[in-house]
Amino acid sequence: MSNIPRDLLVGWDIVVIDDEPDSLELARYILSFYGATVHTAANGMEGVALVKKVKPRFVISDLSMPEMDGWEFLSNLKATLSMSDIPVVALTAHAMRGDRERAIAAGFHNYLTKPLTAMTFMDQLMVLLLDIPQLSEYLTI
Repeated sequence: MSNIPRDLLVGWDIVVIDDEPDSLELARYILSFYGATVHTAANGMEGVALVKKVKPRFVISDLSMPEMDGWEFLSNLKATLSMSDIPVVALTAHAMRGDRERAIAAGFHNYLTKPLTAMTFMDQLMVLLLDIPQLSEYLTI
């Protein structure tokens, strides 16, 4: 993996929401490798309940999921005052021109594309997180 310190995310609770078990497991493994406590959900409904319970530092959410997709998940999160300031990074395999802008306009803090790879995931995520003021102060790379 990269030059990111192994203890970078120690003490961080992170929620990852994705209906694809392989993506969920890879994100969990990588974030845990860097010290995070990772909580996972298979859809937005489970994700909302988990975020209420855990109060994570940030969320990574797939956009296309059954029961409640990432767009509706974000809408629910932003409508709940106690959770509205939790940063959410969109995750999708359907990267089309304009999708990133649409996601940011909807309230996502940024956008990652699938497939996730162990070689690039943390490097890409750190760039995105450094752009989030409430997180960047906690990151010392």
